Amino acid sequence: MSPTYPSLYAAFDPYPSAKGSATHIRHFSKTLFNDFGGGILYSLGTADEPAQLVEGNVCYERFNQPIKNYLQRAEAYTKRLQELLSAQPAMELVHFRDIWSGLPLLEGTAKAVKIFEVNGLPSVELPYRYDNLPRNTLDKIYQLEQHCLLQADHIVVPSATISQYIARRGVIPDKISLIPNGAEIPPVFNRPSDAPEQYLIYFGALQVWQGVDVLLKALRYLQDFDKLKLLICAAHRRHYVKPYRKLAEKLGVADRIVWRFRLPQDELWAYVQHAKLSIAPLKEGERNLEQGCCPLKIVESMACGTTTVASDLPVVRELLTDRVDGKLVKAERPAELARAIRVLLDYPEENAKLAREAKKKVVEQYQWSKQCTQLSELYQMLTSNQTCYVQKQ
Repeated sequence: MSPTYPSLYAAFDPYPSAKGSATHIRHFSKTLFNDFGGGILYSLGTADEPAQLVEGNVCYERFNQPIKNYLQRAEAYTKRLQELLSAQPAMELVHFRDIWSGLPLLEGTAKAVKIFEVNGLPSVELPYRYDNLPRNTLDKIYQLEQHCLLQADHIVVPSATISQYIARRGVIPDKISLIPNGAEIPPVFNRPSDAPEQYLIYFGALQVWQGVDVLLKALRYLQDFDKLKLLICAAHRRHYVKPYRKLAEKLGVADRIVWRFRLPQDELWAYVQHAKLSIAPLKEGERNLEQGCCPLKIVESMACGTTTVASDLPVVRELLTDRVDGKLVKAERPAELARAIRVLLDYPEENAKLAREAKKKVVEQYQWSKQCTQLSELYQMLTSNQTCYVQKQ
């Protein structure tokens, strides 16, 4: 007979991984399992990872079928979750990050409190990844999102911009809780032996909306800084960066770029701590302006005591205040981005002041321990009072 668990955290994301989503999953799932005495963490995995791993009172279930087609993989992932739920009749709370997890959980856990954690929605984000998706497919996905948004008992979001977006889609405000991304304050690491003498850093994912191409174009305006390099620590495998390598060669800056891939957390933090600046050149567009996000790279740069130069977007202004604890520039303006970088390189005292204020803000507002306490309090409120707002479609 299979063991039963009181809670479940589900994510159509790889876990563990070098992506920021994995950091979020680690902290929130740990909070869930600590509060409920164990549970199942269901996520994507790879063929070289065990499909099931039990550690103490936590069961890690990984969907690791090598299905390339996104929608076919999502369908198979959902089917496997339905099978898992058939052996878990008495769950108290389920927490899911995506509609592919939400659909079976909303149907198969009648007595459990159901929390939908909205960091992004596929109807908004998939067109950036697949430019040939049919309109009717996106419309169907949109309706599935509406079902999950309205039928979940509660919704957790990491930014006010996302909260406003889903409210415009008909979700009542009392059903939404804002818990921003967080960061741990890392110890001070020695300078990596292979780090460039002077460097800017970009780290994380490389989707179109991240604006890495804008950063490469800005680098052209900084070539008089002879020793300055751009260190890109990508959360992807090497083959993913081919378009950016080609662009760098076309721009004549390929020799200024140093690449690192899927670094362990401590190695990444060491590079961030010793960078001159961290750059977050987010683009304008529906994903960042309408839907919103909460850029983990910004919070982690602040925690490392490294000044961030970022695009002046509402989601960024939720985290940084221009010339107080960071530097904001108009999005998609390479020359303006380069000018802001130049000023902070030329005035290290100002750079150091911004970095100190940024780290202070993280200590006071954005440590993961604080965010997880908010999540734990939400769990307690929902399970004790059953204050839930399932809406009609």
